[in-house]
Amino acid sequence: MGMDGGLLLLRIVTGMLLAAHGIQKCTFRLGGAGLDGGIAEFRGDGFRGGALTALTAAGGQIAAGVLFLAGALTPLAAAIAMGVMTVAVTVKWAHGPWAPHDGYEYPGFLVVTAAALGLTGPGRWSVDDALGLLPWRTAFGIVAIVIGVGAGLLTRAVLHRAPALMRTAGGRT
Repeated sequence: MGMDGGLLLLRIVTGMLLAAHGIQKCTFRLGGAGLDGGIAEFRGDGFRGGALTALTAAGGQIAAGVLFLAGALTPLAAAIAMGVMTVAVTVKWAHGPWAPHDGYEYPGFLVVTAAALGLTGPGRWSVDDALGLLPWRTAFGIVAIVIGVGAGLLTRAVLHRAPALMRTAGGRT
């Protein structure tokens, strides 16, 4: 099994967790609060937008999860996962690292895991291998990291509302 078995296990677990996390954002499945709950979560975290914001985040998590599960278009899956989860890290950063305190531990781990899969590729037991897309060049992983983290930070900058003090000082969100 070796490295390919390890990558398969990592892809399956990461893919399932990401997809499930996305499903929770927009349905009542897996303990989710439905689309209204996803919208409320984003608004509570200070983000503009409603259904489009929640559905885009959920769709990104589901898409990245499914792509990781299949081992298909792995750099794209990595970039999507890193983008969505980078936003989550920025939201949870102020709480510190640990999950019991709503910290960035879980989304941060998913960012790093997605980056690792983007750099290594999915392994032999994957759609990418079946299509002859392996071996990965390191540059693909680096580009996925830059695009994914950059897109997450840009999303945070564009969609996050200014703090209340800034709004009362004349700025509008």
